[in-house]
Amino acid sequence: MDALILSCGTGGGHDAAAKAIMEEMCIRGHKATILNPYTLYSDELAQKINNTYVSMVQNKPRLFGVIYSAGQVYRKLPCKSPVYHINRHMIPIMKEYLSNHQYDIMISTHLYPAEIITNLKDKHIEIPITLYVSTDYVCIPFTEETTCDAYVIPADDLIPHYVGLGIPKEKLYPLGIPVNRVFAQPESKEEARRRLNLDSGKIYILIAGGSMGGGTINKTIDILIDKVSFQQNVALIIVCGNNKDLYDGLISKQSENMIVLGYTDDMAGYLHASDVFVTKPGGLSSTEAAVCGIPILHTAGIPGCETYNEDYFQNHGMSVICNNPTDIMEKAIELVSSQSKSAEMIEQQHKKIDGSATAKICTLAERLLNDEHDVFRNRFDS
Repeated sequence: MDALILSCGTGGGHDAAAKAIMEEMCIRGHKATILNPYTLYSDELAQKINNTYVSMVQNKPRLFGVIYSAGQVYRKLPCKSPVYHINRHMIPIMKEYLSNHQYDIMISTHLYPAEIITNLKDKHIEIPITLYVSTDYVCIPFTEETTCDAYVIPADDLIPHYVGLGIPKEKLYPLGIPVNRVFAQPESKEEARRRLNLDSGKIYILIAGGSMGGGTINKTIDILIDKVSFQQNVALIIVCGNNKDLYDGLISKQSENMIVLGYTDDMAGYLHASDVFVTKPGGLSSTEAAVCGIPILHTAGIPGCETYNEDYFQNHGMSVICNNPTDIMEKAIELVSSQSKSAEMIEQQHKKIDGSATAKICTLAERLLNDEHDVFRNRFDS
């Protein structure tokens, strides 16, 4: 199989999901290529799209929430969305690319490339089999106007939500959100701490705001830094992601009970080593944490899909929400201190979140090519 995986850098989760699928494909002996389709127009356009989103969620998250709410209203209108129409400009560019590169399947981990796929289909341009992979616990606006051949969604209890918005049930596969297989590999807290040179006797609070360091992470960190100074046995591990300003500011404040990281390739290790994870409710990052099995404390996220993510996790007993940064330390210590509550939360995570989702998605791709997907989906209809 030769797979083209389409992603877009508006948030690290989409690219991380694409990378997880690519690596699993390669392990299985297939070929896989990740492409941001907008780079075919120009690198400048792709970067502008990415930077506009990152800047908005870091600096004006409420504005993003307003735009998301507008999308919720617009999706009720009997017409195609602006996102669809804007992506019409990509038709000749993508058509030329596909004429010069032969693929068996196109997998999209982002709405925008799925809209490009839909435009190509509407122009009756021949393209490979198409698969859309959701990275949030909600059907985001305009997903329903796309026309991929199959849709991977996070869980079976979300099927009515997707069907209610117009996506045919027979196209839905509740396989989960794809994460790198390293998150599902067992590693005890003790082993992880030895490997990362962490103190075996301390309580570690792991803090992250996603790859961009968005949400209310700055205020949350300031409060935790202040409160941890009074806790000799508590230390913070702060992952800043690609937020260089946050990283530079924290390095100047670093103390013996603070570990400040930029972007890390060993997030699984830090999740295994820590006692509680404080994070905004990103779909991919929350799924990674749940696969590892760690108590999750969700801070106020970016209004929009992250609001649905935190509701989904809390409603299924997989996290606790704390929208008031001043209460974060108290809530975190409470989670660590209550072994029964932490154990119950981790049990719910393991019940609800499938660490083998990436492998199942690749199996679905293989069966779509071999026209065996009807047998595959019988698992969900029975």
